[in-house]
Amino acid sequence: MLTNQYLMQRNWWVLALRGLIAVIFGVAALAWPGLTILVLVAIFGAYALVDGIIAIIVSLQERNSLRRWWVLLLEGIVGILIGIATFVWPGITAIVLLTLIAVWAIITGIFEIVEAFSGHGTPGQEWAIGIAGILSIALGILLLARPGVGLLTIALFIGIYAIIFGIMLIIRAFQFRSARPAL
Repeated sequence: MLTNQYLMQRNWWVLALRGLIAVIFGVAALAWPGLTILVLVAIFGAYALVDGIIAIIVSLQERNSLRRWWVLLLEGIVGILIGIATFVWPGITAIVLLTLIAVWAIITGIFEIVEAFSGHGTPGQEWAIGIAGILSIALGILLLARPGVGLLTIALFIGIYAIIFGIMLIIRAFQFRSARPAL
């Protein structure tokens, strides 16, 4: 049976891709903060959908080797469901969009923190995914606590969050890539 570290080293690029997509999404949100709600819905929906698909593919590919593959599977399913919901109801209000994003960020953060404590690597390798999870939960709570703030401010918060979250995923990917091969 392959070790978790070996599997993570082999699939480091998938995590890097997820991080790159998050950074691109964040830059787009910062570059065009005046986007209409429909465009923001479409961008978020596409991001959640693609991220969910990638998470499901990796979880299913590694289900025989990873003990907690189902955590990544659940994260992917939630991402896909929220992504689809944004496309099925594109005319939703800003408050509903903020609630969807907040719930998605909190659920993603919980799964990322679970992953950080799953024991796949050394504590020195787990910090990046743990910080990403904490940031996700913090963003979700902030959005739920302050739903009345302007869409421009939310777009900026989401952009900053996505960039930081993406950078944490990319750091994590390169930690896996450069880790010593498991014996």
